[in-house]
Amino acid sequence: MNILITGANGQLGNEMRIVAKNSNDRYVFTDVNQVEGQETVFLDITDIEAVRKSVNDNDINVIVNCAAYTNVDAAETNEPLAEKLNADAPKNLATVMAERGGLLVHISTDYVFGQEPYNTPCREDQKGTPTGIYGLTKLHGEQNIIASGCQYVIIRTAWLYSEFGKNFCKTMLNLTATKPQLKVVFDQVGTPTYALDLANAIEEIVETQKYENNTGIYHYSNEGVCSWYDFTKMIAEYSGQTACDVQPCHSDEFPSPVKRPAFSVLDKTKIKQTFGVKVPYWTDSLKKCIKNLKK
Repeated sequence: MNILITGANGQLGNEMRIVAKNSNDRYVFTDVNQVEGQETVFLDITDIEAVRKSVNDNDINVIVNCAAYTNVDAAETNEPLAEKLNADAPKNLATVMAERGGLLVHISTDYVFGQEPYNTPCREDQKGTPTGIYGLTKLHGEQNIIASGCQYVIIRTAWLYSEFGKNFCKTMLNLTATKPQLKVVFDQVGTPTYALDLANAIEEIVETQKYENNTGIYHYSNEGVCSWYDFTKMIAEYSGQTACDVQPCHSDEFPSPVKRPAFSVLDKTKIKQTFGVKVPYWTDSLKKCIKNLKK
């Protein structure tokens, strides 16, 4: 099977590179950004003809779309660009895969929720009520894929971190090592997701889809629940940087252009029952990531 990865030089894309090393499938890694030492094919997914040519030339059976506009705050003043990357580009991928009868695995976000208050884990059939442009454009991307008629697996995830790129875990590792005191919000609750765990789940899903058609929307994050404050406390503890005094605070102490979901825990029952995916507990995965970062 031939699998094309978009956004291959981002967090999840880099973890897909690691997973691919143990796969019998052929992977084509694409991105608009080139990184020295990384074998990457240039592909602009906002150009449908470029997507069509790349897919046909490489006889692609599956696209895993790891590319997105993910700057939540900047999206508020860059809606056209966010819409282009988060909604129009997935439509291009879905259109081409519908033509080929192939599978599109698309990564979406917990930010499609958040406007209405709730305190139970979000299910896949829950209505999307995004609080900002980022979540809205990602929801539009989901809708475009569904409307295309292609075989798709949309995976909503949350609080993604890894050894690669910019993310909360790496930021807090730096801050807890250099600051005597740190304030972190405790009134936003969710679950961190180690990108390598998600990459492994994607590989399992693609393998299952070879024999079954389980088109639909699914949720994936690590198991458990915490606040950003709890997440930071564990980052500091597991890295041995306990000299920093980490204190809880309210979200309004850090004004933002967009209101973030106060509770975005994802219900993962469907993905576990459908694909048999085993989901690690968030602190176990965090320990692994920090160990890898220290190497």
